Amino acid sequence: MKPDFSLLLVVLTALTGLIWLLDSLFLKRRRMDRAVQKSIERPRDPVLIEYSRSLFPVLLIVLLFRSFLFEPFKIPSGSMIPTLLVGDFIVVNKYAYGLRLPVVHKKIVPISDPRRGDVVVFRYPVDPRVNFIKRLVGLPGDTISYRDKRLFINGEEVSAQQQGHFGGADVKCSTPRPDAMRMTEQLGDVSHDILLHGGSGSRNGQWVVPEGHYFMMGDNRDRSNDSREWGFVPEENLMGRAVGIWLNFDYTKGCGDLSRVGDGIH
Repeated sequence: MKPDFSLLLVVLTALTGLIWLLDSLFLKRRRMDRAVQKSIERPRDPVLIEYSRSLFPVLLIVLLFRSFLFEPFKIPSGSMIPTLLVGDFIVVNKYAYGLRLPVVHKKIVPISDPRRGDVVVFRYPVDPRVNFIKRLVGLPGDTISYRDKRLFINGEEVSAQQQGHFGGADVKCSTPRPDAMRMTEQLGDVSHDILLHGGSGSRNGQWVVPEGHYFMMGDNRDRSNDSREWGFVPEENLMGRAVGIWLNFDYTKGCGDLSRVGDGIH
């Protein structure tokens, strides 16, 4: 079973905070009374209480920062190439779509709605314990069509201009694919690159996005497990918007690309 780091962080924060509170209200006074009776100038605090008092503020800050402001994620697969590469460590804006309580994921403060073209981290609808990252293509009420590797939104074809083969400096830690073609797509107000593979078939289909849901696709269109396979993402599964890259290193290949550090995600 995949461990839930958010749940672990909440439990540890609550536990250390409770121990510190109980000590401040009751236990410390008892230790001081016993010390006076035994003529001890300053009694030593138990190890558990010392650790709780030291860790609680740190855990609370991490919990609040991670839950409501920003959270780091690592890109494990190539489904978002060329925008995101395997080994990218990214920062996700957790308040972009509203503040949610950790663990239960209930929205408590609405802020803004997702926009077409956003790169979104969300809980995988098939298994909410798994986090996915894709580009938001379809808004509630949209009709999305994919035919012959061309994207259509509400009957209009999305503009895509060919940029040439993807390789060389684009893939420092990977083997170039001679059939990979880089395209620049204009998705609403967002201009971004996608990847198409000449040797792969087109996963054709048409989908109508229901209210309260979103249609997600990977930028590596022929190598992405996305809404074309498993359907729509409920609004409550959204975790935040990817905003930047703070490191790139692929542990499996022992290779990194420091030139990507500080790049924004569009």
